[in-house]
Amino acid sequence: MAEATGMATGAPGRGDVVPFGEALRVWARVAALSFGGPAGQIAVMHRIVVDEKRWVGEARFLHALNFCMLLPGPEAHQLAIYLGWLLNGIRGALAAGVFFVLPGFVAMLALSVAYVTLGETPLVEGLFVGLRAAVVAIVLQALLRIGGRTLTSQATIAVAALAFVALAFLDAPFPLVILAAGIVGWAAARAGVKGLAPGHGHAARGGLADRDSALGEEPPGRDRDGLRGVLRVAGLTAALWLAPVAILVLALGPDNVFARIAGFFSLLAVVTFGGAYAVLAYLAQAAVETYGWLSPAEMLDGLGLAETTPGPLIMVVQFIGFLAAWRNPGALDPMLAAVLGATLTTWVTFAPSFLWILAGAPFVERLRGARGLGGALRAITAAVVGVILSLALWFASHVIFAAHVPVRAGWLDFERPVPASVDPLSLALVAAALVAVFVLRLGLLATLGLAAAAGAALRLAGIA
Repeated sequence: MAEATGMATGAPGRGDVVPFGEALRVWARVAALSFGGPAGQIAVMHRIVVDEKRWVGEARFLHALNFCMLLPGPEAHQLAIYLGWLLNGIRGALAAGVFFVLPGFVAMLALSVAYVTLGETPLVEGLFVGLRAAVVAIVLQALLRIGGRTLTSQATIAVAALAFVALAFLDAPFPLVILAAGIVGWAAARAGVKGLAPGHGHAARGGLADRDSALGEEPPGRDRDGLRGVLRVAGLTAALWLAPVAILVLALGPDNVFARIAGFFSLLAVVTFGGAYAVLAYLAQAAVETYGWLSPAEMLDGLGLAETTPGPLIMVVQFIGFLAAWRNPGALDPMLAAVLGATLTTWVTFAPSFLWILAGAPFVERLRGARGLGGALRAITAAVVGVILSLALWFASHVIFAAHVPVRAGWLDFERPVPASVDPLSLALVAAALVAVFVLRLGLLATLGLAAAAGAALRLAGIA
C-alpha cells in the first residue's frame, strides 16, 4: 500500500512515512468532513487514516487518542496534530493542525458576518432546524464506530458504563471521572487484568495491526528525539502562542478588548479539559456576565453555528471574539475589528495544542509499552466513550424536547425532558436523518445537505 502510494504521488521525503503532498490532501479532506463534534471528527480520522489509507494501525491510533484525552483543549484537533507528527514530522503536525481548523474558521467567520448583517431570516432558521437533526444522527454513528473499536472487553465496557452514569445522572466533574478512570486502569493493568492491559483487544474486531500499517510498529526515530530538541520546539511554539498576548497587553493596556480576548481565551485553552461541552458553562458565564460581550440568546446562537460547521465545537469562541470586538471596535471599523477579534481568538485557542503535542508526544511514544501507563490510557479512552454517550443523549434531548425539568434526589442530579414538550417536526427530522445514515448509508455531507434543505423548505412553507 505504502509503495503504491509513493509511486502515485512521489516518494516520501526524508523522515516522511507517506508523501507530504498526499498527506496534505488527506488532512484537507478530514477537515472538510469534520462535522458532528469530537466524536464525529475522530471517527472521520479513523475511517480515512486507519481504514482507508492504512497509514496508522489501530493500537497506535487509540494510544494517540488516549494521550490527547488527557490534555486541555480540543482533543480531535490534537489527535490530528499527533497523527501528522507521526507521519511527516513537525511539518506534518503543522499541516494537520492548520488544515483541521481552517475550514471551520472560514465557515464560522462567514456565518458571523451574516449574523450581524442579515439578522434572523426564515431560511436560515430552517437550515438550522434540519442541520441540528442531522448532527444527532452523525454523532450517534460516530459513537457506535468509536465504541465498537474501543470497548473490546468487559472491563472497558464497565468503565464506559460507570463514566456515563457518573456524568449523565450524578453530575460528576469530567476531570474527576477521567482521573478516576486513569487510576483504575493503571492499578488494574499492574495487577494483570487482561481487559485493560496495553494492546489487549485493539485489533480484536478487525482493526489494522500496527505492523501492517505504513507507519509500522515504531515511528521513524521521532520518539527518540533528544530532550534539547523537544525543549527547543516547545519553546518556539510557546513563544508563538504567548508573544501576541504579551504584546497586546503591554501596547493596549489590560482593559482593551483585544488584550482581554487574548488573555481570557489563552487561560481557557489551559483549563479546557474534557472538550468543549465540559467548559461551556464557564465560558458562557464569563462571556455573558463578566465581560458582557454577548447575550445569553446570542451565546446559544453561536453554539448552534459551531455545531453545524466543520471543525471543533470550541469554534464557538471565534463567534464570541467576533461579537466582542464588533461591539468594542475602538478607533477601528467595526467589521475589521470583528474579523481581527475572531482571528485572535482562534489563534490563542488552538496554538497551545501544538505545544502540548510537540512537547509531549515523543515521551508518550517512548513509554508506549509501559503496562501501567497503557492500562491508564486505555481506561481513559473507555471512559470517554461514556462521556460521548452522555453528550450525545444530552444533545438529542435538547433537539427533540423544548423543555426540561431538574431532578435532584440524593446522589441523582440531572435534567429530565418533559414529554409534552416534544417537537414533532424535529423528531421526524432526526428519524429521517437516522434512516439516511444507518439504512441508506449516506455520507456526512449528503446527510447534512438533505437535512438542511428539508428544514429550510419546511420553514419557508410555514411548517417548521
